[in-house]
Formats: sequence, structure tokens, C-alpha cells
Amino acid sequence: MSGSDQDDFTESQEPFALFDTWLAEAGRSEPNDPNAMALATVDADGLPNVRMVLLKGVDPRGFVFYTNTESQKGTELDGQKKAAVVFHWKSLRRQVRVRGPIERVADAEADEYFASRPRGSRIGAWASQQSRELESRFALEKAVASYTAKYAIGEVPRPPHWTGYRILPVSIEFWHDRPFRLHDRVQFTRAEPSGAWTAKRRLYP
Repeated sequence: MSGSDQDDFTESQEPFALFDTWLAEAGRSEPNDPNAMALATVDADGLPNVRMVLLKGVDPRGFVFYTNTESQKGTELDGQKKAAVVFHWKSLRRQVRVRGPIERVADAEADEYFASRPRGSRIGAWASQQSRELESRFALEKAVASYTAKYAIGEVPRPPHWTGYRILPVSIEFWHDRPFRLHDRVQFTRAEPSGAWTAKRRLYP
């Protein structure tokens, strides 16, 4: 039994420290992608969209992921400037929900992460017109071949349409499964992303 199983997580006073503990434990128990999260956005008409993305950084500023800014999610993020994510770790029977406004990461931060990606993924960022109609698989493979030849020597630069977004949380909720659906839930909230956490509430399951 891990330390967090022995301790009452509902007594935690700081959400990022608790999240770091839970993410580390998920890294030891989840068979695939413990950093996977469902990202929810809304379009200009208020119709929601949700898809899986990978968390690539977390600190007291927020939760960072990367994408093509010209994709559907990029357009919605830039248009509405708010989002929500949920982590679900089935092996631990835990869930974390995060809500808040978003911002683009600094260019230097995006450059550093892009440079750490496998070369094939960097080529793919140039070749894929994410979310737009693709006439055939061959067209994608042709684009990959073209950019592979273009950047055959030297580094692959970050495309101008590819960057990171940071969710600046104003609400973080932790959920842990308990028998008979009498789950434990704790929610941290604050009025603005730069402020202190002003409330911690236990919620009915």
C-alpha cells in the first residue's frame, strides 16, 4: 500500500503537490500514458469537443500540452481561451479534473520541448495539416517525404503553427473510488489563476 493510500488525501492543503504525488503513482501503475488527459474545448457556437492529449509539463503555473494551433482544438483554444481536462487512472481508481483559462507558452519554452521530440515527430508536425480533410493516406506520406528531404541535414525547426498551451487552473478536483459509490471528492478553487487557493471543499460523491 502506497503512502497516499494510507494517508487521507482529503486533508491535503495544496493541490499541485497532491497532483504530483498521484501522477508519480500513476506512472508506476498505468500500463500506457499515465500523462494522458481528456481535453475539453468549445467552439464559437458553444458546442463542446473533447479528445485525448498528453500532459507535457506541470508546475504551480498550470498544466501544459502541445498542438497545431491551426487544428480544431487550437482554433477553439485561441477563440474561447478556456478549457478543462480530466485525468483518469483506472489502475488506481482515481480521477483529477482541472478547469481554467488558457495561455500560449513562451516561444523559448515551445522551442525547447519541440527540440526534445523524436525527429520523426518533428517532421510530422510540418507534414500534418491537423484536423483538415485528407484526400488520401498517400498525400500524407508524400508530405512527410517532402519535409524529410527538406530537413535532411541539420535540425528541424519548430513550425510557426505549432506551440504549447497552459491551462491556468481556477479549479482542481480530486476523486478517489470508494465502495458502494461513496467516493471521496475534494475541490480546490480560487478566483483567478494568479491568486491563492481560497477554498477547499469536500463534495458529496
